[in-house]
Amino acid sequence: MHYIDVKNLTFYYGEEPVLEDISYYVDPGEFVILTGENGAAKSTLIRNTLGLLKPTSGEVTLAKTNADGNKISIGYIPQQIASFNAGFPSTVLELVQSGRYSRDRWFKRLTKLDHEHVEKALRSVGMWDMRKKRIGELSGGQKQRICLARVFATDPDLFILDEPTTGMDEQSRRDFYELLRHNAHEHNKAILMITHDHEDIKEYMDRHIHLVRKEDSEWRCFHIRS
Repeated sequence: MHYIDVKNLTFYYGEEPVLEDISYYVDPGEFVILTGENGAAKSTLIRNTLGLLKPTSGEVTLAKTNADGNKISIGYIPQQIASFNAGFPSTVLELVQSGRYSRDRWFKRLTKLDHEHVEKALRSVGMWDMRKKRIGELSGGQKQRICLARVFATDPDLFILDEPTTGMDEQSRRDFYELLRHNAHEHNKAILMITHDHEDIKEYMDRHIHLVRKEDSEWRCFHIRS
C-alpha cells in the first residue's frame, strides 16, 4: 500500500505554473529523499501533498490507515519551524514530552514507555544533555532539533521532513540519517525528506526523487526523475 500517492499533480500560483504533471509515491518501510535546485518548488509540492495547498489538477491520496490497519499518524516538520522567543516558559524535556499526550491523555501520567520514547528522541538529535534548559535560551539550530525530537516522540507512521538537518554538523547528520533508516527498515515507517545533502545521504536512503525544470518552458514547471 502507498502512504502517499500523487498522480498528475499540477499547481499554479495565480496564473503562473509552478508544478506540472507530478506523480510520485511513498510506501511504508522506505526512506525517500526529495531534492531539486533552489526554486524547484519542493516545499510547495509537500504542502500540496498534505492538503495545505490545493492542486490546480491531479489527485493526491494519503492513506487513512497504517500497515497494521490502525488510523495513520503523520509527523510533519516544515522548514525553520522553530520560532520560540526568549520568554517561552517550557523546558526542552517538557516540550518533547508533550508529544506523547494524545487528546484523551492530557491528565494522565506518562508511562515508562513514554519516557523511553522521549529520551530516545532527544538523544537522537543530540539534545538529551540540554533537556532541563528553557527553550527560549536555545539557539535556532537547537530549537529546530527539539522540534524534530517532539515529532519522533509522537512515533508517527509517516514522517514528512523539510530540510530537517539545517544547522547540524556532519556527524550529527549521519546519526540522524541512520535513525531515519532504522525507523523505516525496522519499524516500517514511511519517510519523505527534502534535503540538499544528497551526497551524504546516499548510503542511507532507499529512493531519490528529483524535481527538474522542463527544458521547453520559461515557466517554473517541473517533473519527477526517480
